[in-house]
Amino acid sequence: MNRDVIVEYVPLYVEALGRTVHIGLVGILGAILLGLGSSLILYFQVKGFRRLTRAYIELFRNTPLLVQLFFLYFGLPKLGLRITADFCGMLGLALIGGSYMAETFRSGLEAVDRIQFESAKSLGMSPWQTFFYVILPQAVSTSVPGFVANMIFLLKETSVFSAISVMDLMFTAKDLIGMEYKTMEALTLLVVFYLIMLLPVSVLGSLVERRVRYGSYGD
Repeated sequence: MNRDVIVEYVPLYVEALGRTVHIGLVGILGAILLGLGSSLILYFQVKGFRRLTRAYIELFRNTPLLVQLFFLYFGLPKLGLRITADFCGMLGLALIGGSYMAETFRSGLEAVDRIQFESAKSLGMSPWQTFFYVILPQAVSTSVPGFVANMIFLLKETSVFSAISVMDLMFTAKDLIGMEYKTMEALTLLVVFYLIMLLPVSVLGSLVERRVRYGSYGD
């Protein structure tokens, strides 16, 4: 293990970490919006969109992200749609993440007892007030563990972006190994920087989960 080599490589990994986090966060934001919209369609049984939404979820949950990225990056240009590698990564992450988030949010919504609709109605609340002030807060509380797990999963999935030439952490490690043959140093830094990216999410997620769990008991 050559420490001088590690010190030399660190700036490259810092730059790659910034790009990985940027793509990951944008993709996760898209996944949250897509997943929330899909879960509401399924929960309220919106006619005309329910089957289409279910087909989308099953398609993207049951195919690898790498295959989806290849289709987006190499297949779309055949249809006249050219996108950059970074945007392809964001889009792919949003699509596969949205399918997982949809099921997480839907399970949270369905965990809330339907009788609470009747209770809210008896208090004079409108359907939208009932949903936003009674159902949604409880559903979010229930969904936090799955939501955090999905975030960690999606950030780890960024490791396949190197296959479409996104200069992320994995691409940087593979590039340095191929050029310098410093396998141990490159892989050690790869592990360290993935921990730097993922551990804060895990710790913060645990704190949020504990907080909302206490909140549900009036603490």
